[in-house]
Amino acid sequence: MSQISETVSTPTKSQPPSHVQLNAPAPDFEANTTHGTIRLSTWQPGKWVILFSHPADFTPVCTTEFVEFAKAADNLERKNTVLLGNSIDSVFSHIAWVRNIEEKLGVPVRFPVIADLDQKVARAYGMVHEACADTQTVRCVFIIDPKRTLRAMVYYPMSVGRNIDEIVRLVDALQVTDKHGVACPANWRPGEDVVVPPPKTTTDAAERVQNREYQVTDWYLSKRRL
Repeated sequence: MSQISETVSTPTKSQPPSHVQLNAPAPDFEANTTHGTIRLSTWQPGKWVILFSHPADFTPVCTTEFVEFAKAADNLERKNTVLLGNSIDSVFSHIAWVRNIEEKLGVPVRFPVIADLDQKVARAYGMVHEACADTQTVRCVFIIDPKRTLRAMVYYPMSVGRNIDEIVRLVDALQVTDKHGVACPANWRPGEDVVVPPPKTTTDAAERVQNREYQVTDWYLSKRRL
């Protein structure tokens, strides 16, 4: 099997613009995967989905990422979250690669990987950036909630592997903000204080600075424990 390198190629064709937006419906699709055919809108109902792309199978940085995603899968499952990989490779290449990862690195890859040979998923989600390559997807992450709303998008360059801990932290933060109607500050970790929404009137602002239930820095910045 030939190996595809993670190098930049010269773009040769135009790409229609992606229209994916935060808090908009995630584009639906039906695709062939290593676990059979799936349709996003009906796959794993009631669960959060992390849809992520990688440039190519049998490449070094992508392999390290798949290992770390696979290691995080059980923890994510406890958070009602499932993984779904994607690249412009065949299902046979995907199967051979995940088998090779388990054989050589001892880590089973139990989540499905989309065989996006026609680039249908990649184009719908804007995964192909032709300034980088027109035959590979860049390192994208899309977090989709149980209502199939797109809640977060993260893009990495081809030469830099993703921080999987940060992706898990982002899932934690989204679930906490949804449940409690709060916000999460910079570098927030589960169990730490959260940010209370700022008051919207002068009266509420005056009351906020007197609030002893919150950790009030000023009227617009207050934190509390969950």
